[in-house]
Amino acid sequence: MNRRPFDPRLLRQVPAARGDLALLAFLGVLAAGLVVAQATALATLLASAFTGELNRPALAGFVAAVAARSLLVWAQGTVSARLAATVKAALRADLLGAVARHGPGWVAGQRAGQLATLAGRGLDALDAYFTGYLPQLVLSVTVPVAVLGRIVFADWSSALIIALTLPLIPIFGALLGWQAQAATERQWRRLSRLGGHFLDMVAGLPTLRAFGRAKAQTDAVRRMADGHRVATMKTLRIAFLSALVLELVATLSVALVAVPVGIRLLGGGLTLQVALLVLLLTPEAYLPLRAAGSRFHASMEGLTALDEAFTLTGAAPAPTTRTGALPDGLGEIRFESVTVAYQRTVALRDVSLTIRPGERVAIIGPSGAGKSTLLGLLLGFVTPTRGRVTVGGVDLAEADLDGWRRQVAWVPQRAHLFAASLADNIRLGVPEASASAVDKAVTDAALDDVIAALPDGLDTLLGERGHGLSSGQRQRVALARAFLRDTPVVLLDEPTARLDAAAEAAVLTATHRLVAGRTALLVAHRPALLADADRILRVDDGRVTELTPQPTGEGR
Repeated sequence: MNRRPFDPRLLRQVPAARGDLALLAFLGVLAAGLVVAQATALATLLASAFTGELNRPALAGFVAAVAARSLLVWAQGTVSARLAATVKAALRADLLGAVARHGPGWVAGQRAGQLATLAGRGLDALDAYFTGYLPQLVLSVTVPVAVLGRIVFADWSSALIIALTLPLIPIFGALLGWQAQAATERQWRRLSRLGGHFLDMVAGLPTLRAFGRAKAQTDAVRRMADGHRVATMKTLRIAFLSALVLELVATLSVALVAVPVGIRLLGGGLTLQVALLVLLLTPEAYLPLRAAGSRFHASMEGLTALDEAFTLTGAAPAPTTRTGALPDGLGEIRFESVTVAYQRTVALRDVSLTIRPGERVAIIGPSGAGKSTLLGLLLGFVTPTRGRVTVGGVDLAEADLDGWRRQVAWVPQRAHLFAASLADNIRLGVPEASASAVDKAVTDAALDDVIAALPDGLDTLLGERGHGLSSGQRQRVALARAFLRDTPVVLLDEPTARLDAAAEAAVLTATHRLVAGRTALLVAHRPALLADADRILRVDDGRVTELTPQPTGEGR
């Protein structure tokens, strides 16, 4: 875990933040100069008032310094808020990009709930860091230096005391910060587990209720929430203790300066103006350090989330822009001695096969045999451990994948629909499609009766994951997407799985129209999908063998 007050990875991974960080540093330098100017003007004004005179230039300088400091505080708040928004937006985009590059398996490995908590509550906690702690961190560097520089010329002995006592605040702050960091890490781990468990419980609530386990899981969430509450209170106790210690150290340090100054003033060793200047500037030297120490604890949850975000996005493969050749979807597809090995299993073993243009190939086999991995290879979601996949002679490992995917229509086992209108869901792959093209895709996918039953037709807003449509209707929406793309290659991953007879018949009719005249790979369990196949491949334990097609109607 990173314990530095400023993470240098921020400059590398969020280059858009560099300008605001530089501006924040510049404002910190201006603030230090204004602190010295204000104290100098006030000391001069008070010394002149003690003699019964009013130093008007000093009064004007004091008022101007106060006004300028007020304007500077507003500017620092504006810049730091913009910086926080920039960093959060960039990190959320990086997390989303990491999920896209790694694929669904990585999300499952990292737990969707943990990532959701990190991208939401976790990164929102960075507001306290950027708007509270970071400006004070800048001031804790610039102000003490400016104050010491001014006091050295006014009273070097007071400057020496300040120079010796100033390091005590960061030293005590670091000692307490280590304890607070460990407590914050425990708090964040509990919050991540709570978020992940709650997300799993909500997704599986019907199953829990069916098996009578809903109350037990509610109790588990309550226990986890209590654990997070206890961890949060421990962190707050350390933070409050830290604030007390820093205040005590700063107060004693100011007293070490103020007492000798008072004695020397009474003895005539210092003029009133110099004494006032030292007494006004000394607290200003300690104030930014005290404020930074107290606000650091308030921002530790955000720092923990920042470190985790950098770790996760840093572990993801860097995004690359493929400039390789564009595969021709009308060309021949070849698997050349392809092996795909995962951490605990081998999905495909030395697979070699050729799919000719316009050929319809059905893929059968038991669950987990590697059928979906074949489609993942063609989509570029899976990279071969050995061997290569070529389309029209172009190796997909070196090809323009975005350009290739635009030539592929994919209908997965469970089509994911978004919380948007039905028309927008159908246009997912072709957002610029005309209304007439969408209507034709709807007709081809046998969705007309579904749309007629919806209150607003194609403009009907769907719920999350297509809530409001049945499984068969969602599959037909996925087929409508494929019809709308009108690509030369079609990949279908068990499109009739988990459908009743009526829904299966509608999907099968649309599927036959979709694959006609196109190169198609159909992962199938049911015999009805095999009727139009030119070839049937069986995948078993990662090995692919070719079967002889049987006449329609015979069991397979």
